[in-house]
Amino acid sequence: MQGPLGGGTGPGLSPVDRWTLLICTVILAVTSGQMNFTGDQVLRVLAKNEKQLSLLRDLESLKPQKVDFWRGPARPSLPVDMRVPFAELHDVKDYLKSHGLAYSIMIKDIQVLLDEERDAMARSRRLERSTSSFSYSAYHTLEEIYSWMDSFVAEHSNLVSKVQIGNSFENRSILVLKFSTGGSNRRAIWIDTGIHSREWITQATGIWIANKIVSAYGKDHLMKKLLNSMDIFIEIVTNPDGFAFTHSMNRLWRKNKSSRPGIACIGVDLNRNWKTGFGGNGSNKNPCSETYRGPSPESEPEVAAIVNFITDHKNFKALISIHSYSQMIMFPYGHTVEPVPNHDELFTLAKDAVKALYKVHGIEYIFGSISTTLYLDVASGITVDWAYDNGIKYAFSFELRDTGQYGFLLPASQIIPTAQETWMAIRTIMKYTLNHPY
Repeated sequence: MQGPLGGGTGPGLSPVDRWTLLICTVILAVTSGQMNFTGDQVLRVLAKNEKQLSLLRDLESLKPQKVDFWRGPARPSLPVDMRVPFAELHDVKDYLKSHGLAYSIMIKDIQVLLDEERDAMARSRRLERSTSSFSYSAYHTLEEIYSWMDSFVAEHSNLVSKVQIGNSFENRSILVLKFSTGGSNRRAIWIDTGIHSREWITQATGIWIANKIVSAYGKDHLMKKLLNSMDIFIEIVTNPDGFAFTHSMNRLWRKNKSSRPGIACIGVDLNRNWKTGFGGNGSNKNPCSETYRGPSPESEPEVAAIVNFITDHKNFKALISIHSYSQMIMFPYGHTVEPVPNHDELFTLAKDAVKALYKVHGIEYIFGSISTTLYLDVASGITVDWAYDNGIKYAFSFELRDTGQYGFLLPASQIIPTAQETWMAIRTIMKYTLNHPY
């Protein structure tokens, strides 16, 4: 039997033509400074059973890797989305057809969306220069976000401060915004965005929410009550090296930028590098994999910084880790199907958060434990599992818009609506945490 992508025949480019195109693409990326994804497509497959899921997982084990899973093979009821480079399209589609795996094309040409995204950012920068104001409805670079942080803290110094909790692998500052009305070691809520660098909607949502907290403090009775007794910490750029790289070279980069002697591939999936369940199913020991877990738990400075900060603080009561995409709100566990002791409480709270989110723009989210909603015992070494096992009772993972039309390339026009609805879900969890101390 022919192995995965084993040199099939049929219509399409010849192997020589495909490699010629690939070389030309690489040359273009080098000369332009940005990787070019012309002709790359996102294909969606809905596996019927575990056997078909296994066939899809085989695609990830190929060397060199032929596909980039945007939504990995998890369970038969959930779609699998994968970016396929143009040079590999014929072979991948042939593989899918030969194994009876029906597919649809979600994104016909990724570069078209990237060009639209860059044009929108350029227009936004021109507008910001002319008005001297920061746009919350646009995507921004790391430098722009860090500059905004400085201005934001200076303008709202009575409520907001900036804390450096560490340095990244490439020695960038890891910064957290602290919202507090005073006091020491008060009960606290943690929010992080952008642990996967290509998920730009998350960093943009984090910025909007930070501004919302300040504006709501004087108007929203709940926020006033909460901040008078609790602190909120927001880490907007959890993966600064990876995020900078998405702007300078590879818009679709997921991991951090750590490197190790003797290993050609760089980067670790920071959401597989946590101690709880480290090395289990759903993480990969292959450094070239998008879900590479790293050599050991907390080996990455970006993860270690959060662990040390939260552990030293000792009084965090809720943690919300924000990702994209898929429109889900989930809670532990991911590394095991065993339910957490307060499963019913978290289920009800997630349900209430989804209801609050839906009321804003009518966007539907699904909810539940990670192992029953997204994965089946295949998400190990993740943030929220670690948080829960370290005493943070209300630990949630969000997957923001959309469900695959744009994936990681959500247009900037959806930043504000996404942030508005996400805020109402977060506010619901904050309210519950405030009223249910432990």
